[in-house]
Amino acid sequence: MATYADYAPRGLDSWLGAMPEWLGGKLATPARLRRMSDFRGKVVFTEHHEAHAASAFFPSPFASAAILTIDGVGEWATTAYGVGRDNDVELFAELHFPHSLGLLYSAFTYYAGFRVNSGEYKLMGLAPYGEPRYRDLILEKLGDFREDGSLRLDMRYFSYCDGLTMTSDAFHGLFGGPPRAPESPVSAREMDIARSIQEVTELCVLRAARHVHRETGERYLCMAGGVALNCVANGRLLREGPFEDIWVQPAAGDSGGAVGAALSAWHQYYGNPRYTDATGTRTDTMSASYLGPDFTDDEIRAVLNARSIPYDEMHRGDLLRNVAARLASEHVVGWFQGRMEFGPRALGNRSILGDPRSPRMQSVLNQKIKFRESFRPFAPAVLEERAAEFFDLNRASPYMLFAAPVSETCRLRTPPETEGLHGLDRLRIQRSTLPAVTHVDYSARIQTVRRGDNALFYDLITAFDEITGCPVLINTSFNVRGEPIVCNPQDAVRCFARTKMDVLVMGRFLVPRSEAVLRAGASDGTILELD
Repeated sequence: MATYADYAPRGLDSWLGAMPEWLGGKLATPARLRRMSDFRGKVVFTEHHEAHAASAFFPSPFASAAILTIDGVGEWATTAYGVGRDNDVELFAELHFPHSLGLLYSAFTYYAGFRVNSGEYKLMGLAPYGEPRYRDLILEKLGDFREDGSLRLDMRYFSYCDGLTMTSDAFHGLFGGPPRAPESPVSAREMDIARSIQEVTELCVLRAARHVHRETGERYLCMAGGVALNCVANGRLLREGPFEDIWVQPAAGDSGGAVGAALSAWHQYYGNPRYTDATGTRTDTMSASYLGPDFTDDEIRAVLNARSIPYDEMHRGDLLRNVAARLASEHVVGWFQGRMEFGPRALGNRSILGDPRSPRMQSVLNQKIKFRESFRPFAPAVLEERAAEFFDLNRASPYMLFAAPVSETCRLRTPPETEGLHGLDRLRIQRSTLPAVTHVDYSARIQTVRRGDNALFYDLITAFDEITGCPVLINTSFNVRGEPIVCNPQDAVRCFARTKMDVLVMGRFLVPRSEAVLRAGASDGTILELD
């Protein structure tokens, strides 16, 4: 209300769109909670960045750590830092709306023609194709970017306070034209825009982390907020920053606020101690992010039988060997197992899997399976103890939240005839022995897999390694563009039917493509013909 009042009479359309939800929904949250459940206790409210901070620190393996939260905006705060010790979190300082690194990145997401709050991943993936031509322009014109990582934006260039768009006409004039129309071809300008704002974001994150380190003196850092999902910035911070180690909440965006609010109440309001194992050691208590629903073999079998879908029911060892052999033959596998992941990444339970050694797999997955932009990279899942053989990473990365270079020993010499390629033409270059997971800048967004976290997925990668000598798989989320990750067996069958995946594996059941599968998915969307 205060923001709309500050910008009045501008912003009337935005105000009319926002107020019904606020007045009719969000202000009635306690009553809604009681209608939805039997809960009759006290409702405790946690500020947005306090929830982010709690979600970052309390599940972390650190007894004491600095905390940095960066996002678009929550209440008034856009960035905050502080310290967590034992069962207490204290924030020391905040940066306030409208001055926001997260909203700055989202403004460029909008300008590049992608959807705000979901297309930021695309902007990050597009960045390596471009040149940082606009980096200095951003730093000189769009605001005051300070050495402590804070910023003060020049709001003449932005419309998110009072309008229905992120950027203003002044912004468009500064960068040479209107925003790219969604779904139109991506040009060199968008690639350069993406690279430029990515470099500015990395600069701000590094500066902020160094400031927090100086102010707190802590050895470790915990992070949350939407900007903490920028795995490229996280990778640079891990390699170049002042902290000995970093832990990032896997659901770093607003969904993780639910975890933070609950943990804040549990530890700070009620004073309960944090968890330690039998030896008194603090551990990562996100349970590798496998916090969602799971389904028994009987439930999966019932779904398949009800739809008359043929399947093979197999013992564990036979299933793993069969799937590993299929992957080694360049089959694409829908993999549905155990508890669903909490957060934006599929981590081996609701995944689409492929062979990272295949030069064609990246384009096959993007175009025939995910139905998404050709430039989008895929993540490798690698056995934790073997990760250093393939990637320049000296720590575990169980949540795909750190990008790191592919090892020099895996890189291939670039053929002379490809040296003049630019933009998306660079996709044709095979850069490493793992071409399907090596981005154009020789980086990869890595998931390290430990048997104690996910024994079945670990054993599948091991079975693939026994056949191929490669302990790495492509791991991407089990969904198609524009849809959430599949949750239940019905979702998995529907998604499988709508794509050209070769086989679906749910629990102990292996489901090949068949006419019955296509019929089962026919009630929801366009079905592809059986190959």
